[in-house]
Amino acid sequence: MYYELYIDVFFLENFMVDSLLLLAVNRILKCGRSVGWIFAGGITGSILTCAVIILPLPAFAKQLLYHCAVNTMMILTALRPVKPAAFIRALIMLYAAGIFMGGVMYLFRAHMRYISLFYFLASAGYLLLTGLWKFFGHIFRRQNDIVSVTLYTEFGAKTVPALIDSGNELRDFLTGDPVNIVDEGTAQRICSDLEQKKGVRFIPYRCVGGESLMKVFRIRKMCIHTEEEQWIDHPLFGIGEGVLSERGEYSVILNPEILYG
Repeated sequence: MYYELYIDVFFLENFMVDSLLLLAVNRILKCGRSVGWIFAGGITGSILTCAVIILPLPAFAKQLLYHCAVNTMMILTALRPVKPAAFIRALIMLYAAGIFMGGVMYLFRAHMRYISLFYFLASAGYLLLTGLWKFFGHIFRRQNDIVSVTLYTEFGAKTVPALIDSGNELRDFLTGDPVNIVDEGTAQRICSDLEQKKGVRFIPYRCVGGESLMKVFRIRKMCIHTEEEQWIDHPLFGIGEGVLSERGEYSVILNPEILYG
């Protein structure tokens, strides 16, 4: 039994798959390489793969070249890692991406006689991989940014979940102090007489609908429960409109400036 190999088709298929894998690794590891360098790596990998197939070498030698020389040259050409650790991360991610995309294409192996389907599934595998990575990365990042805070007022102490949001850049235009945001329900629970509370006033802020006013007030102190507890005296809070998190993940949005200055 023998197989007839069309080297031009084989080259194009390998170039496309190698380029998609390198694009995925470049995006996931945030290497910042241009598409031109990624395609250069794809061409390098495809040329070397074709060369290894043509060379009259035993099977174990070809496998060694595939997994050592070809992948190494692809990464060095496309991603140009500076440190050995960066190269190892890229190599591991390249194999992981290859296994994922290979699994996607394996599901439709019975229809692989259609070359257009091969290209479509390769592209779909790339989009699915990068999309899932972004989705789960967002979830894990959001979970890591949620901490517990204890708010101290004249009514006692209340511990609530809070989100450290780098997008919250709100400041008091009079004092320049960073403003944290609390939802209406929590604000009423920690200060039931908020309407009569001394020092309550309004500050302007930008929202989706344009300009608006936010009611702000101070509490006695706040403890942010991170690895090292951080105590803030007389922090400033603004009352957000409605519920801050529809899933109830947090009821306070912290201004990062209050932690890092």
